[in-house]
Amino acid sequence: MINRRRAAAALAALGLLATTLVGAAGPASGGLPPRWVGTWGTALTAPSLANTGSSLNGFTDQSIRQLVRVSLGGQKVRLRFTNAYGTQPLTIGHATVGLPAAPGSPTLQPGSLREVTFNGSASTVVYKGAEVLSDPVDLPVAASQDLAVTLYLPTATGATSWHWTARQTSYVYAGDRAGDVDGSGQTAAYNHFYYLAGIEVLTPTGLGTVVVLGDSISDGSGSTLGANTRWPDYLASRITGTWPALADPGVLNLSLAGNQVTRDGSTLNSPALGDSALARLDDDVFSQPGVRTVIVELGINDVHLSGYPADRIIAGLRQLAIQAKDRGLRVVVATLGPFEGYSSWTADKEAVRQAVNAWLRGDNEFDGLLDFDQVLRDPAAPSKVLPAYDSGDHIHPNDTGAQALAAAVPLWLL
Repeated sequence: MINRRRAAAALAALGLLATTLVGAAGPASGGLPPRWVGTWGTALTAPSLANTGSSLNGFTDQSIRQLVRVSLGGQKVRLRFTNAYGTQPLTIGHATVGLPAAPGSPTLQPGSLREVTFNGSASTVVYKGAEVLSDPVDLPVAASQDLAVTLYLPTATGATSWHWTARQTSYVYAGDRAGDVDGSGQTAAYNHFYYLAGIEVLTPTGLGTVVVLGDSISDGSGSTLGANTRWPDYLASRITGTWPALADPGVLNLSLAGNQVTRDGSTLNSPALGDSALARLDDDVFSQPGVRTVIVELGINDVHLSGYPADRIIAGLRQLAIQAKDRGLRVVVATLGPFEGYSSWTADKEAVRQAVNAWLRGDNEFDGLLDFDQVLRDPAAPSKVLPAYDSGDHIHPNDTGAQALAAAVPLWLL
């Protein structure tokens, strides 16, 4: 439950903030000085040993066109690429960004394609374990705008840095197709992101970012492929549709399907599940541009995949909150949703889930609570997902369920 007095105070403070900002802005600028704010991001991991075709073997003399949807609009964009999990330097021979002609289309709107440069050069080398940030690109984008980012990789990349459950199609071509508006002729299409770690916008209105640190519930498992119907997508649309004009935060979804609070995916022989959330804090949360708030939606995989006891999961969640607050961030946590009917469910695991949720609903180190369990559960069978929200596997919400989760987030908490 949300304390109404706290809500009213927060809304009043937000109104005062907006008034103060407007009053402080100069008449020539009409607002705050522009600043770089994160508008899209994804968590990348080591390649999967089972995915030799693209993630492990990588690419040679090929282009990848990746479609993403930004949360916050801005005057210019810049792109962040990573070789965090590569085994050798990564050469980007040519990169572009443009606007898709239609949602999900690899063909671009005429006149929208822009060249991406790095320190003025059309190519760059991203060294092993490193990142590179592009030069600013003069491409105005609107809130909830789709972008197409194309990379040409001229030499063998070796092992990639990737996101294995993108819920978005990336298109692969032979040779350098970064400069092509026409997106036909692809040689492969994958439900993965490669190398692209983040997008920033230059904006006079964005006051920071909200990072979602989650698992498959937030990563979009169960949502419609290519439709941008993960609950953080719906949250981003709510924010830009209702937030005061001088306080729009970007929403960065740094979630990983299968991710756990206290266990690395590599210990399950599945590095694509990512390092534990505790190990991801520095790279996936604290390093994000303008991060102000973290939403933690984690713990169910510690229960159903690893069978860990409640005290271990609670200790891990406490550490997430303590470390984030030590960095000056607001930390909001979600309860663990129901999963009876899923293949790994047992009565003992249900008891652990209930114990973790009881702690989350009580006094703890978090600044706010999102009771996703209450949103998703069937009132007639509280250990099960409401049928109207069930994607069919009895643990992941469908698009309707994801929309309900986003609607349950009080914007003042952010």
